[in-house]
Amino acid sequence: MSSLSQKRIILGITGGVAAYKSAEIARRLQDQGAEVRVIMTDSAQEFIRPLTLQALTGKPVHTDLLDAKAEAAMGHIELARWADAVLIAPATANFIAALSQGTANDLLSTVCLATSAKIIVAPAMNQAMWSQPATQENIQRLKQRSITVFEPDNGVQACGDIGPGRLQQPDIIVEQMGSIFEASILSGKHVVITAGPTREAIDPVRYISNHSSGKMGYALASAMINAGASVTLISGPASLEAPERCEFISIVSANEMLEAASLAVKKADIFISSAAVADYQVAEPAAQKIKKKSDKMSLNLSKTPDIVSILSENNPNLFVIGFAAETEQVESYARDKLNRKSLDAIIANDVSRGDIGFNSDNNEALWIDADSCKPLSKKSKSQLAREIVVIIADKINS
Repeated sequence: MSSLSQKRIILGITGGVAAYKSAEIARRLQDQGAEVRVIMTDSAQEFIRPLTLQALTGKPVHTDLLDAKAEAAMGHIELARWADAVLIAPATANFIAALSQGTANDLLSTVCLATSAKIIVAPAMNQAMWSQPATQENIQRLKQRSITVFEPDNGVQACGDIGPGRLQQPDIIVEQMGSIFEASILSGKHVVITAGPTREAIDPVRYISNHSSGKMGYALASAMINAGASVTLISGPASLEAPERCEFISIVSANEMLEAASLAVKKADIFISSAAVADYQVAEPAAQKIKKKSDKMSLNLSKTPDIVSILSENNPNLFVIGFAAETEQVESYARDKLNRKSLDAIIANDVSRGDIGFNSDNNEALWIDADSCKPLSKKSKSQLAREIVVIIADKINS
């Protein structure tokens, strides 16, 4: 799988004769699995029509900074937030000068100023313009601000001159774009993750549940996506926004989670059971609300299905990771669970602590497998998720 798979790339096109190559760049980026949005300057539209890029990407081309329709849907700030990278190809001498000065006088320069994504410029201009000290000073200024510059090609130019300044060929630019992103250590892998609590009905208005927020599972889903994996996230009720670029399945009860996970793992390589599944369910939930008629009430409870054990047993080629939320003897209880449920690994944490675990943005854990027990120091759940991804990739690729 390409390192551009699932990457969101804004292709900025400025006004130069090399703009005709931008259509091929857009097509090749998409061939590598990238999602492409196009921004064109006014002068770029004199060389190539927006309709061409719209037909190639299947998305509207963005041209105006003050576009009422764009601002109502995906305005310049939303575009800036959406992107993993902004590639300006071709980048004219004029645009490079504006970018080096930090101006924001059109949509493309405004997005560049507003984004935290990687910015890449692929210059295209006359060889004399490229060699001018002013242009070279602007290029150095961009590099000092960590903007990547794809050096121009050397050869015959449209004006007949010979020298550096030609836009690199689309295949070279796309190859260089692939190297911009870190190696996707889980490319080609399908990961299924369960997250959040389950709710087991007592009657139509009451249920048995727990304090899980789902934050760890959702962080793992995001980290897996960023590592190049395709992700299915199966979540119980949680007040979180599902990560983009994943298949999201919402469930309520343990039985629903088992059904969804059993189907999802059929094509998966990795299963991570981070959900806090309720241990018990009411054997026969009441069809109507139970009225408070006495000081005491008894419930007939039965165990919920042991989802991680069932999936581990039924899918021998699946790499299965469990979670253990403990309040004491964390390592010993977790290792017992690892062995009883035939897991490949288990991640254990102490949920009795107020600074980590349920509802906290931070976590501290132990990675336990048959051969090791690795402490994972306290950090944000997002950071911890990225650390866990590296461990998993090392285990399954070794």
